[in-house]
Amino acid sequence: MLTDQRSLFALPDDLHYLNCASTSPLPLATVAAGRHAVERAALPVSKTPDNYFAASEAFRAKVGQLVGCDAGRVAISPAISYGIAIAAHNWPLSEGQTVVVPEGEFPSDVYAWVAACQRSGATMTTVLRPPVGDAFAQRWSQSVVDAIDESTAVVTLSTVLWADGTAFDLGAIATRAREVGALVVVDSTQSLAAAPFPYDDVQPDLLLCSAYKWLLCPEQFAVAIVGDRLSETEPFEHHWSNREGSQDTTGTGLRDVFRAGARRFDVGGHANDITLAMANVSLELVNSWGPDAAMLYCAELTAPLQDFLAGSPYSVPGPGDHLPHIIGIRHPDGDVLRNAMSELANRNVNVSLRGDSIRISPYVYNTPDDIQALIEALDAVV
Repeated sequence: MLTDQRSLFALPDDLHYLNCASTSPLPLATVAAGRHAVERAALPVSKTPDNYFAASEAFRAKVGQLVGCDAGRVAISPAISYGIAIAAHNWPLSEGQTVVVPEGEFPSDVYAWVAACQRSGATMTTVLRPPVGDAFAQRWSQSVVDAIDESTAVVTLSTVLWADGTAFDLGAIATRAREVGALVVVDSTQSLAAAPFPYDDVQPDLLLCSAYKWLLCPEQFAVAIVGDRLSETEPFEHHWSNREGSQDTTGTGLRDVFRAGARRFDVGGHANDITLAMANVSLELVNSWGPDAAMLYCAELTAPLQDFLAGSPYSVPGPGDHLPHIIGIRHPDGDVLRNAMSELANRNVNVSLRGDSIRISPYVYNTPDDIQALIEALDAVV
């Protein structure tokens, strides 16, 4: 059973950091790896044609281990928007087709499709959030399934909604999308590593993740896991290192053939020794814990919070509506939420206000003391 990993981080005892859905603290070992890489960069003689891609290949393998996919499907990108562009650049839309997306989806998952619809005459179908109540997430997931029909070209959504952690039934949604031939694009930023991802069941055409949250990586670092229908399409960015044979830096000619699989979609300059050194250490840690153990740890950690909320004036989704590492807390009076945020800040409890909910997002470095401090602050307000 996983125990708290706080000793692996530089979190002060009096800081109750419950905000991994915003940005994760970097592990001490990751910070040390970054320092060492910076020192090596002062004399960059160790980087040779033979090992130029070694760190990025190691990272691909670790992501593949975490997700349960072949490393050749993993592209290294700087952001979710870059990954979305892989699909938007290559998946043609036409008038009469639709792109299905849940209401309130993260903007970076939506903007490129809005632009593609405007260019092509296709339309966005936004599946509205249902009233909060029993089986909330399941009702919303079913509404997404019902919105998918023969005109649907793309279904794009997150594993869990970024603002409050609502967990969608990806298996049912992806199954329906495949029945009509629609592209399935999934943003796993807010769950990958904190919970298992059912890769074989969902079979996404594109699985994206910003790595500076639950993967504990540096910022401006993300991954795109590319399925068969996109793997041999054309990159929207052309640079020397996504061409076959590019590791041979003695050559001076142009190369016509892209690297195999997802490597063709790597961002230019992806083989950054500093960020990759840090990312590889973080992925080693994440894989050593395992997403099942991390999810169980967060479930046990937040059980007292769930008990408190059940008997309080606050409202919270049911256990089946969200995963244990993100909980959206609501109150019918917006002033109460604002007062709660002030009280939490005064008590050094770091969380986020997203829309009409206070988003609580613990991880393996949190302890029962953090949850108790959160409960006391919320209780003090009401």
